[in-house]
Amino acid sequence: MLSRLIVISANSLKGCGPLGAGLVHASRSLHTSPQSLAPLPPLPETGGKVRHGIFPEELFQLLYPKTGVTGPYMLGTGLLVYMLSKEIYVINHETFAAASIGAVIIYGVKKFGPSVASLADKINEEKMAKAQEVKDLAISSLTEAIEDEKKEQCRNNVAMLLETNYRERLHMVTNEVKRRLDYQIALQNLHHRLEQEHMVNWVEKSVIGSITPQQEKESIAKCITDLKALAKATQARAAV
Repeated sequence: MLSRLIVISANSLKGCGPLGAGLVHASRSLHTSPQSLAPLPPLPETGGKVRHGIFPEELFQLLYPKTGVTGPYMLGTGLLVYMLSKEIYVINHETFAAASIGAVIIYGVKKFGPSVASLADKINEEKMAKAQEVKDLAISSLTEAIEDEKKEQCRNNVAMLLETNYRERLHMVTNEVKRRLDYQIALQNLHHRLEQEHMVNWVEKSVIGSITPQQEKESIAKCITDLKALAKATQARAAV
């Protein structure tokens, strides 16, 4: 309702010169200002102290240092007398009706206020108990879920550790078997090479032993003759 009143007032003040334009701009900035993201303070569970049912205690504490104890009462009485003497507020039948309604409201508050307050407190406590029960149940279920997850992670870690050890041992066995196979292959190659060397030496000795001195002389003479013929042929090709 207040926002509608501001909009209606702003529309009526559009053609009222600079003052109206300033008010319109102020109303627009009031509705278009960005929302504050600061955290809101918690709401108080109980209301502040008041006197005579409607006057806040802070007002009296504010006036005490300057006016004393009777200052707030004198201020209120003076304002009431001033409004009545200047006819700012005129007493009529509505005043008596408001006083009667106020008296009925005060009586109702004094009479039924404690019982209604106790009933409201009881309902609030029941709601808070239910909310706390739901909260505790949620916390317990989440705690149990966290513990189960921790146990599952522990089991997974143990299984992973066992798998790692198994793979390490399998790799070690594979390397050991490969090393032994390489040793057997190297040993077989060594035996084969020794056998070949022994066979070559045996054949060489047999051939040398089968050659007679006469055959050796003839072979040497034949080699010398071949070398001389080869030398003559080389000289003839060089002369040509």
